[in-house]
Amino acid sequence: MIHYDLPKPEVSRNFTTDDIHKIREWHYAQLKDASITERLNFYNASSVKMQRELDIRRKNAGTLGW
Repeated sequence: MIHYDLPKPEVSRNFTTDDIHKIREWHYAQLKDASITERLNFYNASSVKMQRELDIRRKNAGTLGW
């Protein structure tokens, strides 16, 4: 079971290594009781979302002359 109810950690404006540790701990707590199938679905959904975002940014970068 994935624990979606855990609040996201607050990160500093400087994004330090402590922030990375907070995110990793939060991520671990979310997935610690998840089955392999649940983990795969979680990561696949995240990768699809990120790929869409990258595609949008690539298209916009082309129109901005970058």
